[in-house]
Parts: sequence; C-alpha cells; structure tokens
Amino acid sequence: MTKILILASFAPSLRNFRGALIEEMCGRGYTVHAVAPGLDLDQPTKDWLESRGVHCHAVPLLRSGLNPIADLRTVYALMGLMRRICPDLFIGYTVKPVVWGLIAARIVNVRNRVALITGLGYAFTSGASGVRRIVGRLARSLYWIALRQSTLVFFQNPDDRNEFNSLGLLPSRVPVRLVAGSGVDLDHFVLQPLPAPPMRFLLVARLLGDKGIREYVAAARYLHALRPDVEFHLVGGSDSNPNGISEEEATEWSKSGGLVWHGHLSDVRDVLAQAHVFVLPSYREGTPRSVLEAMAMGRAIVTTDAPGCRETVIDGENGFLVPVKSVDALVDAMTRFIEDPDLAVRMGKRSREIAEEKYDVHKVNAVMLKEMGIQ
Repeated sequence: MTKILILASFAPSLRNFRGALIEEMCGRGYTVHAVAPGLDLDQPTKDWLESRGVHCHAVPLLRSGLNPIADLRTVYALMGLMRRICPDLFIGYTVKPVVWGLIAARIVNVRNRVALITGLGYAFTSGASGVRRIVGRLARSLYWIALRQSTLVFFQNPDDRNEFNSLGLLPSRVPVRLVAGSGVDLDHFVLQPLPAPPMRFLLVARLLGDKGIREYVAAARYLHALRPDVEFHLVGGSDSNPNGISEEEATEWSKSGGLVWHGHLSDVRDVLAQAHVFVLPSYREGTPRSVLEAMAMGRAIVTTDAPGCRETVIDGENGFLVPVKSVDALVDAMTRFIEDPDLAVRMGKRSREIAEEKYDVHKVNAVMLKEMGIQ
C-alpha cells in the first residue's frame, strides 16, 4: 500500500489547512503519516487525525529563526523517521518543512518529493534590509538547494512562481503547478446574511507586522474618531516570527478605544458572521486562507494589491484592492462601505460566487491529487 508522509511546521495546520486533503488521501486507501513539531502534545489535532486512520509523529523543528544545530537535528530526525516508514511520497509545506524535508527525503531516496510553496513571507518582503536581508539571501540559497531535490512544486499564486523563476530557484526538469491556495470548505464556512448595523470591519491574522495590522489599526482609529458608531475588530494571537507584534501592544490598542482585539480564536465563524467587511492589508501572501473563509461566508473584502492577496479580489466586484502600506487608501476603501452599506451586500454575494467557482477545497484538492498521481 502506498505510504504518504506530510510534514508541517505547525501541528494544528494539519487539520485546519490540510485536513480535507488528508481525508481525500485516506479515503482513496493510502496510508498517511502526519508529522509536525509538538504533534504528540496537540491532543485535539492528534485525535482528529488518528480517528481518520492517520499515523502521527512529532519531530524537533523550529518554525522560525536561524539555528544550524537545531536544523541539522531536524534533518537527522526526519531521515530516521523516513527510514522507518519508507514513504512513497513526501509532501512538505511552509519554508522549513519544504527545505529540510526535501533534503532528508532525497537522502533516504523517497521516490516522489513534493514542495508546496504557501507564501514567501518575512524573508521575501520587498525593501528588506539588515537582518531581514541576510535571512532572505539565506532562504533563497536553501530553496535553490532543496527544490533541486523535488519532483514536483506547487505554488499558490503566479507572483511567487515568477519570482522564484526570475531568481533561478526552479530547476528546469521539475514540473511546477499553480493551485488556488489551500481552498475552503464551503460546507463548513457557509453563506451567512449580513448582521444588522452598526457597520463592522474585521481582520483575522496572526499578530505580524507584515499582515498590515498596524495600518489597519491606524485606519480604524482615524475612522472611529469620525464615526464612533462604526466597529473595528481584530482576531489573532502572537507569533514567534521576527516580525511579530506583542500581545501587550495589541492589548493597548484595545484599551485605547476604537478597536476590539479578541485574541486567538480556534473557530472564527461567529466573528465572521457578525462582520460586514473583511480587511487584510497584508504585504504578501501565498493565498490568504482567512480571506477565502470570509468570502465563503459572503463578506466583501478589502485587501492589498500584493502577491496572493490580489488573486482573491476582482476590484470593484467583491471588494477593493489598495496599495501595500497605504493607510490613506485603506481609509478610503473602508469609507465607501460606511457611506454605502449596500456595497457590502452586493460584494459579499459576489465573494461567495467566486469562492464556489475558484476556491472550493474539493476542486483544489482534485487538482493537487491528480498532479501528484494519486488516483
């Protein structure tokens, strides 16, 4: 029986982002091994996976930071695990699982080695300097090495693919495919009617500067001073990323008025149902899952004209695209909804249509499974 090993850097993502894909693979009779740091301690995720017949494994892997000794330990742990399991197919997503997973899989001769590039993030943000610039150069070097060990590469938007290609990171012999993000479960994130006034804006993201959270806070404070009846909400927990925003700073935003910070929520459907417009001023994404969830529930979108983000919005149809880091443009876009609440109704309806046409998780997974030769 074919064995598949899927490696993540964050255990809950195996269910939240790859759950439907894993279910599809299990449903087709494949033996699936899920691997992530701390998976043995994440009982809800472990129980969910094991109830579907998935074999769970924990490995030492630091999600972020530069630690050669720790990363070398990760490679050796992965090699040992792969030698015991003998998988026929390896799938890695996010930076370190792609880099170290591909290298380990090649060393132990895993036949099929798949990289899923879910976004370029911190190291590839334009205008990088200092430590970020050094990290970017190192990340590119590691990608160059690792992707030459792959047999298939998926990207979630054409901008990331084109950047990798222009940097010479993609080997000509390895097939490269585009997919519409990780998709969204339209039966889980169902269409919801818009709530009664007042107008509510919502941003759901990890507390990272590159998500455009500070720009959102600035716009919220400005608009709240003009229209105290309008509400601005933020959902998201802290992150160890070098670009992380502290919970103390988020708490201060909430205390100062004009913004409500809810912290991390494991299920965002209730807050999405209470919002009229979803905002994500991110500097770049793979394809933002939070936006897809909001679209599936029938919410208008304000996001940036940036890689990954621009793929989700047809400007003027299901939302508005604004320049990266522009608080003024963000204020202008949000003001249009405040002045014309019917926009949120019309654009929210269009968002759901686009989600059904393009981002249905079953359609996305069907493309991936076919490309990986999983029948």
